[in-house]
Amino acid sequence: MRGQYDVIVVGAGPAGLSAALYAARAKYRVLVLEKEKMGGQITITSEIVNYPGVEKTDGTELTEQMRRQAEAFGAEFAMAEVTGIDLDGDIRTVKTDKGEYRAPGIVLAVGANPRKLGFVGEREYQGRGIAYCATCDGEFFTGMDVFVIGGGFAAAEEAVFLTKYAKKVTIIVREEDFTCAKAVADKAKNHEKIEVHYETEIVEAAGDGLLRRARFKDNASGGEWTYEAPEGTSFGIFVFAGYVPDTRWLEGFVELDGQGYIITDRNQKTSVDGIYAAGDVCVKNLRQVVTAVSDGAVAATSLERYVSETYEKPELAQWKAQMEEERTKAVENSGASKHTGAA
Repeated sequence: MRGQYDVIVVGAGPAGLSAALYAARAKYRVLVLEKEKMGGQITITSEIVNYPGVEKTDGTELTEQMRRQAEAFGAEFAMAEVTGIDLDGDIRTVKTDKGEYRAPGIVLAVGANPRKLGFVGEREYQGRGIAYCATCDGEFFTGMDVFVIGGGFAAAEEAVFLTKYAKKVTIIVREEDFTCAKAVADKAKNHEKIEVHYETEIVEAAGDGLLRRARFKDNASGGEWTYEAPEGTSFGIFVFAGYVPDTRWLEGFVELDGQGYIITDRNQKTSVDGIYAAGDVCVKNLRQVVTAVSDGAVAATSLERYVSETYEKPELAQWKAQMEEERTKAVENSGASKHTGAA
């Protein structure tokens, strides 16, 4: 039965780990596949203070606790990059660079990453002055100067949001004007704590472990100028250049929107029976850890019903019997039967 499961979760970020926890706790045999790093992109966040019930933690510790919970209920984990899914029949085949795995139910929690601009220092200072989410990180820059890079809807709206914390917000717009609706742009343009530089782009971010200065280019004149943080202080740079969902390999498998996000219904079901999606990869209004784990729970419980109904088909009687035997062994080995209670 090696390589055969009830549920396969693709992605080990908060959404995938939540789905794994719920599915494994329902006594299903679950495999979580992750191509890069357990925990997903939230692991680069050094401080989380807005996750209900957890006063303060970091991304690595929070997701490691989630992983241990899922593993305690019998979930299995493997490092492998998924390259495709064979949808023929009731039992789907997930193809990876480490081999093939089979299951009737799949949860896609592959995430979406902030689009990077590639300027000098961006990677080095990510999480140490350079951020991509105002809701997540704005509070950390209270009383500091903040630069917002971008001219779209997110940049204009989040710049206004950041004025709650920042001493001053400077928006760097590459184009001659904002590219979003005038009503949204005007709120940023007319705010007393916001200054806007048009036809400008960031060239470099630098410092000594903390962000201390940034260099910008005025594309209209060809000249450059530099911002230096006051001595002994730092500042923030928020990049709002959009997100890139990790779904290129899913084109043709499930329905995507124009930006590549997976379209789901209220139960997190995709356009394909037995395939559910959760987390930042979905079309949604808010991308936060708390919404990701909610998606994972909904996807897993919805998928549980689907798998249960699928197993009632006569042609799957042998598969069902084999999986029941494997689930019993997995629960006994993990000690999951000792866990009780509900949330």
